[in-house]
Amino acid sequence: MSTFALENPSTGQSELHFDRIDDAERGGILDRSTAAFNRWRTTTISERAAVLGRTADLYEANIEELADHIGREMGKLTRWAKMEIGVVIDIYRWYAEHAHELLADVELPAQGAFHTFVRKEPLGPLLGIMPWNFPYYQVARWAAPNLLLGNSLILKHASICPLSSRACQDLLEEAGLPEDTFINVYASGSQMDGFVSDPRIRGVSLTGSEAAGAAVARTAGENFKKSLLELGGNDPFLIIDDENLDWVLELFVRIRMYNTGQACNAPKRLIVLEEFYDRTVSFLQRRIADLSVGAYDDPDADVGPLSSIDARDEIVERLEKAESNAEARILTGGGRIDRPGAFMEPALLVDVDPAADVGCNEIFGPVALVYSAADIDEAVELANDSEYGLSSSVWGNDPEVAQQVALRLNDGMTFVNEHAVTAAGLPFGGIGRSGYGRELGRWGVGEFLNEHLYRVSDQSSPGASPAA
Repeated sequence: MSTFALENPSTGQSELHFDRIDDAERGGILDRSTAAFNRWRTTTISERAAVLGRTADLYEANIEELADHIGREMGKLTRWAKMEIGVVIDIYRWYAEHAHELLADVELPAQGAFHTFVRKEPLGPLLGIMPWNFPYYQVARWAAPNLLLGNSLILKHASICPLSSRACQDLLEEAGLPEDTFINVYASGSQMDGFVSDPRIRGVSLTGSEAAGAAVARTAGENFKKSLLELGGNDPFLIIDDENLDWVLELFVRIRMYNTGQACNAPKRLIVLEEFYDRTVSFLQRRIADLSVGAYDDPDADVGPLSSIDARDEIVERLEKAESNAEARILTGGGRIDRPGAFMEPALLVDVDPAADVGCNEIFGPVALVYSAADIDEAVELANDSEYGLSSSVWGNDPEVAQQVALRLNDGMTFVNEHAVTAAGLPFGGIGRSGYGRELGRWGVGEFLNEHLYRVSDQSSPGASPAA
């Protein structure tokens, strides 16, 4: 049995140690989850909805402690942590309140029978492989719809999130979820292939790196089971006029630096028209240099630490390499901060080569990139020049004009005069290297289910003839 530690990125210190499961425990975990599924699927929609509603109440009642957990684990500023938990509360409540309409039978024309309908039924035990950057939210958007359906869940969270992952199980069980219906396991990524390939697991959802997603999709496909992948992003943020430039740029900085830049759907590439490019760069250089960096519990901090020292060092080294290779120019920031913990200076990059590493691959940290375009057509071309396709946004004084530009972008989610908006009733997901499948809203209950057709006919007058 191996152990791992909670490493507080605000201090660089180890605080707690935890034991990972042995491979020999996998069979017992899967047996427990299967038995729990066979019980949970027989409960009524109202019973499942009530558990989700009580779970929302418990997140609300324990918000201070829960926020502190993820601050210690991955460095999220306390105010951001409470915002995340607020979204989690909304998700559990939304699914509780809309349970019956989401799971209602779909009535079809009888087509020769007395009654023809489709019922949404659960598949069985599901595996969720979740990332550290939104420890509660990522779990909630997978857990809430699938528990409502009647699936049982096994959570493998990021190793740096032992407190929050345990809390996800504890709160559900305190809300009345039967034992083993949601099982949090402390495991390594290398142990997941055995879970994914096991016939008792009926589907797998992963939010994380492209490499991990490719491995999960390959094993899931080889074993004829559904997978959902939410991977990275290199999201464009297009400003097509300068009517309210300072206001829009201030919003850009806040959105880009939210969660210390560690959000898959954060705006990674700011694209502006060359006529106001210089004003844009001047504003951002001052504003980003003025950002205050502090510990997760520092109420005056604008930006927190990165999730780990290794994550911080990887970004700093990429920026240094890009500048030395003339692939980008760092106007401000980008260096390590000389203090304990995983802190770096928020950075602004210009003259970025779109084909270089920093231009075409996601930077998961407090780094803003600015590009100029001669006109809107070139801006759209630059925005679409990416293998990612998670989200994008267009900003303009005339929303109708901005919408026409937005309709030309190739992404899973596109916003006009807003960016990265998440709500329980809105679908979330991307295309290309950003993954496939959708979470949240009615789409969240549509991924891991059996859409079971039922036809009821009289013996003396059967309906349509069977297929040859």
